[in-house]
Amino acid sequence: MKLYDSRRAPNPRRVRWFMAEKGIEDIEIVDVDIFGGQHRQPDYLAKAGLANVPALEIDETTCITESVAICRYLESLVPEPNLFGRGPLETAVIEMWTRRAEMLLSTPLMMAVRHSHPALAAIETQVPEVAETNRKAAERALKVFDRRLAESEFIAADRLTIADILAVTGIDFARMVRFRPAEELTHVNRWLKAMMERPAAKAGV
Repeated sequence: MKLYDSRRAPNPRRVRWFMAEKGIEDIEIVDVDIFGGQHRQPDYLAKAGLANVPALEIDETTCITESVAICRYLESLVPEPNLFGRGPLETAVIEMWTRRAEMLLSTPLMMAVRHSHPALAAIETQVPEVAETNRKAAERALKVFDRRLAESEFIAADRLTIADILAVTGIDFARMVRFRPAEELTHVNRWLKAMMERPAAKAGV
């Protein structure tokens, strides 16, 4: 298998972090130059179908895109440590928090970076209002996560799950625009510090 990656993008980092937590080391990493437009070239589009990274090439005819879908596939191959849930209830709760982490937090932060960081003007028609609106949305969402983390060491379960990975990679990506959780969000900041101290935080960085 080959993972088409970009070190500068947050979604591929989710997969690298997931692989590091699983101890998966036998997948070839292929860097894709998104600033050079390599992800828009016909040969890449023929594999991935969309001008997106990451993409996991399984064989000559099968390629999976979307970071969470790739992680689900890898979980089926390497079940432990479990990061998507055991049993109907736990799986549903993890899915709930995973969607919240992506929709309420990570995606707004990514949009804030894409629409405000000068370097990303090369790949994005930037709209400052979009950046500001999404930054404020992420700030509101962090209050939800702070309440959750007041009662739990991790976001979705009593251990690290895919929800934690989505949230932390989104927050860390937003450092590019000097975004940090507010100091009063003590539970988020406790969790974030612990996440960034995990060996997987350095995977592929």
